[in-house]
Amino acid sequence: MAFPPSLVSHGSVQELAKNLNLTVPHHYVQEHREPTFVPNDSSPMQSIPVIDMNDLIMGGSEMRLQMENLRSICHEWGIFQLVNHGVDKSLVEEMKKRMVEFFKMPIEEKLRYKLKGGEYEGYGQTILHAQDQKVDWADRFYMITNPLHRRKSNLLPEFPPLLRDTLENYLLEVQKLGMSLFGLIGQAVDINKKEMFEIFEDGMQSVRMTYYPPCPQPDLVIGLTPHSDAAGITILLQVNDVNGLQVKKDGIWIPVNFLPDAFIVNVGDILEILSNGVYNSIEHRAIVNATKERMSLAMFFNPKMEADVGPSKSLIASTRNPPLYKTLVMEQYLKEFFSRKLNGKTFLEKMKIKDEDGDDT
Repeated sequence: MAFPPSLVSHGSVQELAKNLNLTVPHHYVQEHREPTFVPNDSSPMQSIPVIDMNDLIMGGSEMRLQMENLRSICHEWGIFQLVNHGVDKSLVEEMKKRMVEFFKMPIEEKLRYKLKGGEYEGYGQTILHAQDQKVDWADRFYMITNPLHRRKSNLLPEFPPLLRDTLENYLLEVQKLGMSLFGLIGQAVDINKKEMFEIFEDGMQSVRMTYYPPCPQPDLVIGLTPHSDAAGITILLQVNDVNGLQVKKDGIWIPVNFLPDAFIVNVGDILEILSNGVYNSIEHRAIVNATKERMSLAMFFNPKMEADVGPSKSLIASTRNPPLYKTLVMEQYLKEFFSRKLNGKTFLEKMKIKDEDGDDT
């Protein structure tokens, strides 16, 4: 897949952060970072919803209530913690262990997989689209993992064997979970099951391993710029016990406290488009800790490259509501998304159909 040329931010924040007397370089300093919500007696802290996978697949009359609950959560929040998800706990723990080992490797080893100009896969920092763009306080490794023929031969195949094999097994298990979730999420909003299958089966999938080093002035930086994901859904694993993920709900930033053995599942832009606005892609960000590192592993699920990204045909036919979003072929959708820097939900706004006055339909 060819993308427009971009500037690449070289080096490693992890290496930079080893300087104990560090003054944060100006290109990491965020001048206008929105504050995190501080609870009080009249405004207690909200928690993102929790869904038990067993409740969704149990069948019977209770399942209808759970489908309504799933629809409501995806509409009002666009994110939930998934427990009893069925992915083997020992595999998850092994995946965490191998990822920690990856980021402990000498920088020379990690740079074998470094980003190159004009590419989006590999190890490095924020992809830059302008010389004065701010850089996130994080190192990342991002790559496409499915379809298999789109994998780059210099990335996953060249990983240390234990990491490569563990990641392969993890991808297969989370892939099964992701497809099960698509079926349920589609069913909850009355999208035809066959249509969901045709869009997402053997679709584009990718992973991002992220390392957030400690920062002596954490309020000056951002670990991950506020944005909504371009994907259908994202399944996120917190690798160590340091929190940092925050979601924007009703205009305020709320910290996410991960439950043990849970995945975070969030609705992406494609699912909001597919549901014709019934579901809500959640805007999120990551902050960093003053003394502790944080690591996470995200898996992104997208349609096939040749699939249309637009409001569901079966949903439009059954509701007779007008489409609220444009339709693009997936490959074009990705090119347009990756040609822009992350910035809230601005790309989703570009996908909305406007009337003659420039207002949303």
